[in-house]
Amino acid sequence: MATDAIQPNLKSRARSGTPVYRPVNKTVERAFFAGMAILLWVVVYIGFAPTYYAAGMVRAPLPNNLLHVHGAIFTLWMVVYFAQTALISARRVAWHRTFGTIAFCLPPIMIVVGVIAGIDAFGRGVKIGPLSPATSLAIPLVGIAGFAVLITAAWRTRRRPDAHKRLILIATTALTQAALGRFPWGKIGSTPAVGSALAIGGLLLLVVAYDLVSLHRVHRSTMWGAPLAFVVAVLAVPIGMTPPWQAFAGLLARYVAPYV
Repeated sequence: MATDAIQPNLKSRARSGTPVYRPVNKTVERAFFAGMAILLWVVVYIGFAPTYYAAGMVRAPLPNNLLHVHGAIFTLWMVVYFAQTALISARRVAWHRTFGTIAFCLPPIMIVVGVIAGIDAFGRGVKIGPLSPATSLAIPLVGIAGFAVLITAAWRTRRRPDAHKRLILIATTALTQAALGRFPWGKIGSTPAVGSALAIGGLLLLVVAYDLVSLHRVHRSTMWGAPLAFVVAVLAVPIGMTPPWQAFAGLLARYVAPYV
């Protein structure tokens, strides 16, 4: 009888255009998302250990207090993301939803602080590798724009767990670009730009692979979210080299950076 009740509902969803996915193994699903949360934490720790985590965090010799605030807020997001994933793994869905409503106060703060920190670095003449400060500025600003799109979509799909959890994972994966750019890629014969792009691509492909194994298709959220996160990571530097971006950076240097 349960099957008879489900079939008409699936057919009506199919007729309405809503994607119908095959049932997933919840144990495998919880294990995958928990494993990804741990993996992203490892990536973030390795990338920022020399200058932040292993340097004592609050005692780390950062250029200014703004970067301490930036580091604390983005670290808090990683803690919240891990905690939320753990609550789902522990089947505490009600707690997850309640805490999630509060946790979503963080992304707007992260976006504002991320933009300010990027402009602050630009004002101090920070260069990433051989790139000019103006081109380097594109990496954090384009990255935070991509995060804003993904995290907004995650909020809008909070009542659809299948889409929500994927978009949260992809948005958090996009944030790891900053950590991956600090990996010692030179020791393996690569550059930060190439190494971090390949690593981001590999992390996103894990989500695609999970979809293919669990659903026998790529979920709609993964289908657009993963390419967006990858394109943002890969195209930030080319965007930063364009004349319009250089002109934009010039305006920031004249009217904004001196006051940050």
